[in-house]
Amino acid sequence: MNNVRMNSLRGRELFSYLPAYYETSRVMQADMDAKGSELDALYQALNSAADQFYVRTATWGLERWEMELGIPTDRNKPIEQRRAVLESKLRGAGTFSGALVKNVAEAYDGGKVEVSFQPEEWGFTVKFVDTLGIPPNLEDLKAAIEEIKPAHLVVSYAFNYLLIRDIHDVMTLLDMGQTPLNKFAGGV
Repeated sequence: MNNVRMNSLRGRELFSYLPAYYETSRVMQADMDAKGSELDALYQALNSAADQFYVRTATWGLERWEMELGIPTDRNKPIEQRRAVLESKLRGAGTFSGALVKNVAEAYDGGKVEVSFQPEEWGFTVKFVDTLGIPPNLEDLKAAIEEIKPAHLVVSYAFNYLLIRDIHDVMTLLDMGQTPLNKFAGGV
């Protein structure tokens, strides 16, 4: 290619299909670059539209998912939290069981969750195993579990916090300084 720099990926691809005698033609290079830029934009738009068909990749299509599943749209929430609410709602269909609660809770938290039942107390506990402190999306998780659990069962939540024994042998002062206070037992 002669002096003209092609910015478009698809323009370079289009240019590669032309006969060799166009290799020095700045007009053809500019033409293929312009057409390639349009194709780049088209492919980007198509990929973006395709991403909206899946909760895990949706961005501007989240509102449609929320409307479809009867979830109020809150644009102030981070996209990841909105996706977690949607994914949990999609996972939450079916007969109530510990596996269902675990599946729903893990969709919100992204970590490991244990569910234990206390039949004598008519309740069950959701314990966050991998997460330190209170998960940021806890209120949405509580709402989802309230929706799927039978009305007569009481749910409680158990959280993990850093204890003195955890930090004594493992954490350096630098590690402790970089850990948010809400990850420690008694932290605010």
